[in-house]
Amino acid sequence: MQKIKSLMTRQGLRSPQESVNDLSPIESFRIPTKEELRELHEEPADPQAQQEIINSIEEVYFSSDSFDIVKYELERLPPVLSLQELEEYRDKLKQQQAAVSKKVADLILEKQPAYVEELERVTSLQTGLQLAAVICTNGRRHLNIAKEGFTQTSLGLLANQRKRQLLIGLLKSLRTIKTLQRTDVRLSEMLEEEDYPGAIQLCLECQKAASTFKHYSCISELNSKLQDTLEQIEEQLDVALSKICKNFDINHYTKVQQAYRLLGKTQTAMDQLHMHFTQAIHNTVFQVVLGYVELCAGNTDTKFQKLQYKDLCTHITSDSYIPCLADLCKALWEVMLSYYRTMQWHESHDQDEAAVVSSDGNNVIGTEENSFDRNYVKKKLEHGLSRIWQDVQLKVKTYLLGTDLSNFKYDDFIFVLDVISRLMQVGEEFCGSKSEVLQESIRKQSVNYFKTYHRTRLEELRMFLENETWELCPVKSSFSILQLHEFKFMEQSRSPSVSPSKQPASAISSSVTLFEQYCNGGNPFEIQADSKDDETEDVLASNGYESDEQEKSAYQEYDSDSDVPEELKRDYVDEQTGDAPIKSVSRETLRSRKRSDYNLNKVNAPILTNTTLNVIRLVGKYMQMMNILKPIAFDVIHFMSQLFDYYLYAVYTFFGRNDMFESTGLGLSSSRLRTTLNRIQESLIDLQVSGDPSGTLTAAEERKEKVPSPHLSHLVVLTSGNSLYGLAERVVATESLVFLAEQFEFLQPHLDAVMPAAKKPFLQQFYSQTVSTASELRKPVYWIVAAKAIDYEQMLLLMANVKWDVKEIMSQHNVYVDALLKEFEEFNRRLNDVSKRVRIPLPVSNILWEHCIRLANRTLVEGYANVKKCSNEGRALMQLDFQQFLMKLEKLTDIRPIPDKEFVETYIKAYYLTENDMESWIKEHREYSTKQLTNLVNICLGTYINKKARQKLLATIDDIDRPKR
Repeated sequence: MQKIKSLMTRQGLRSPQESVNDLSPIESFRIPTKEELRELHEEPADPQAQQEIINSIEEVYFSSDSFDIVKYELERLPPVLSLQELEEYRDKLKQQQAAVSKKVADLILEKQPAYVEELERVTSLQTGLQLAAVICTNGRRHLNIAKEGFTQTSLGLLANQRKRQLLIGLLKSLRTIKTLQRTDVRLSEMLEEEDYPGAIQLCLECQKAASTFKHYSCISELNSKLQDTLEQIEEQLDVALSKICKNFDINHYTKVQQAYRLLGKTQTAMDQLHMHFTQAIHNTVFQVVLGYVELCAGNTDTKFQKLQYKDLCTHITSDSYIPCLADLCKALWEVMLSYYRTMQWHESHDQDEAAVVSSDGNNVIGTEENSFDRNYVKKKLEHGLSRIWQDVQLKVKTYLLGTDLSNFKYDDFIFVLDVISRLMQVGEEFCGSKSEVLQESIRKQSVNYFKTYHRTRLEELRMFLENETWELCPVKSSFSILQLHEFKFMEQSRSPSVSPSKQPASAISSSVTLFEQYCNGGNPFEIQADSKDDETEDVLASNGYESDEQEKSAYQEYDSDSDVPEELKRDYVDEQTGDAPIKSVSRETLRSRKRSDYNLNKVNAPILTNTTLNVIRLVGKYMQMMNILKPIAFDVIHFMSQLFDYYLYAVYTFFGRNDMFESTGLGLSSSRLRTTLNRIQESLIDLQVSGDPSGTLTAAEERKEKVPSPHLSHLVVLTSGNSLYGLAERVVATESLVFLAEQFEFLQPHLDAVMPAAKKPFLQQFYSQTVSTASELRKPVYWIVAAKAIDYEQMLLLMANVKWDVKEIMSQHNVYVDALLKEFEEFNRRLNDVSKRVRIPLPVSNILWEHCIRLANRTLVEGYANVKKCSNEGRALMQLDFQQFLMKLEKLTDIRPIPDKEFVETYIKAYYLTENDMESWIKEHREYSTKQLTNLVNICLGTYINKKARQKLLATIDDIDRPKR
């Protein structure tokens, strides 16, 4: 039944009879007779009803072929049989059987045309096979006829022709063997001519030919000989490849690469090339250093040749260190340039091959192999960049650390830094490396050198300061630190018109790399040696002064046109000189400048000393080193700050340290200035006695970093009233410090550009806490002059003789006012005398006048506070005196408003206050001393208030004064 159901759903391809025969005996059913079929057809059948009957058949009838229907039905019978139920069940089964039979009959009738059609096709195929058999029979018969008709004569002709062809081939083979025997001579000639591709091509062709004729006994020996020759060619090819490392030649390298390509060893050649470059670096540096060591040793002792490179570097002397370093870098440059040109060759060659492949893409397999080789070579070369540079760094690092540079001259050390800086530039252009190995090694040497150098410079600075007489160093009004030799590197980097020969490498356009610039010849390290020879100026003499000629050319005031540089007299500058004027100066301008020369110098010329110039020169040298070696920028800037710190501390110690002004309450020294001075004293100044053996080792190390406090030269006199207590020296000292601070402000952008980001707060703090306080030092320095220039004690005595309890209003001021004004007139006269020696800037003049007026006003208040008795008319007299003083004083000075004017007026007006107002006034005006406030209470209110009220006011004054004690 399962097959019947499957047949009903799939409509199988077999005939109805076959389908019936395939049924098992159990599944077989009675084929309906014609009458039954007719009945089935005659009965109006509803397809849907028929399908429902078929669907109602239990699934078990379709379960398997071995299913026993009879047994199943018998087992399903109930224990008690009912005839009616059995008949009904039987009728149901008959309906199901009838439905299945009708479905089968329909399927049989439906497939009947297909069966007939297939039977016709089989019959047609049988007819075609019979016709094919007839054709094959005829073909065999005709073939036998042709075979019998082919004669023996024709086959003989063919055999003779074949023999002829074999003999011709033999003759050709013999001629080829003869040629192979003579190949050795040509191969030797080609190797001597360095025609490696031709030699390999010939050798490979010979090998191919030899393999063709290997059945000849004479060829076996020739074949082994050709293999030996090929190996010899490979050895010579390897030697030729090694020559590329030191002197790259395009034609030579092209031949070598073509030869390796013929051998199919392009990748092997690249591996060998990198090995040769590594070996070339080692051999080059060893030979250069060995040559200098043997030259300095003065003998041909072979013991040096057995030393390791690291040990060999320790035998380099100080005199030969720089030439050896220059030659070392030159040799390494040649190796790296060869590698760079090798990469260029491969890039160009790859582009040419890619263009050829794009135009002709027939050999796909060969193209893929070439592409794989190109990619391998490209990656190998790119990876080799960092390897080569790492080897160079390690060799130079070993050389750098092999000698202690701390005792080198400054110019020599700068030259070393310049060479290494140029080498690091080469490394960055070579492979994009930051040269950490070189930076760290040169940083160690630089820090070590710079500590020693800076310590010596600080000691020199102390010596200069202790011998400084604080005389004005005459310079032009147009003086700029960029005119100094030490700052030329800044001017050259900023000026585009400087000739290339005078520019450092860093000033050359960044669009052209060193490899592009020197690709066809030259060496970037030769310029370094030339520039060093040009620098013949003694940038820092032992005594701190330049030569007379240099002083005359750089600092001398110009009196005539002869002092003006020739380039400034011309309307343009010859480009051949490489020097450009700062600005265009016409002859009319020069004449007007000459007429006003004295005024220009008086008004605009910077005030500085020889020591100031030395500090500026030192700063220039420090910046040179920092510019070349940026990794130690923080250390250099820190040492630069110490130069400024020490100069500031010296000026304060010499001219501004006085305990008197701290007790005046004038706020002369700001908290920022006091903090800065305390920091300098703690961190930089060695206050211990040099012979004191006490202290730990750590303390001794810390003292090495400090400098003893300087002492003022005995030639500087600060106690003479005629010179206003050394005012000229004080002006030169303080204003030179201000000028130095201005130069530091000018250099701030340059310092900030090289300062590491993590250390920039230090630089900002240095400028905000130290450099900016330089002008604040004027107040304490000039206060001492103001305190001594006018006799304030005499004025107090004169005021004490005045009678203030007068009974009538006076119209004439007191004598002490005239005496005080005379003191100011005398001060003004002496100030003018000093200004003839040294230009006194307006801020200095204002501070001096401000100090004197402030002290005079406070002296007036103190004199009024000493009054024992005072009437209302006496208070009016005080006001009259003060107004007279102000009126005359305003004619002597341009300072407006008059300092501490309110301080005096407020005190005088306080005499008119009542008891209640006095208490609040005392609490609001704490700027007056206890004595002055007490005098107000006792003199002004003493006669109007009782003792209890007076005691209350005095207690208030005491409460205000208590926190001050």
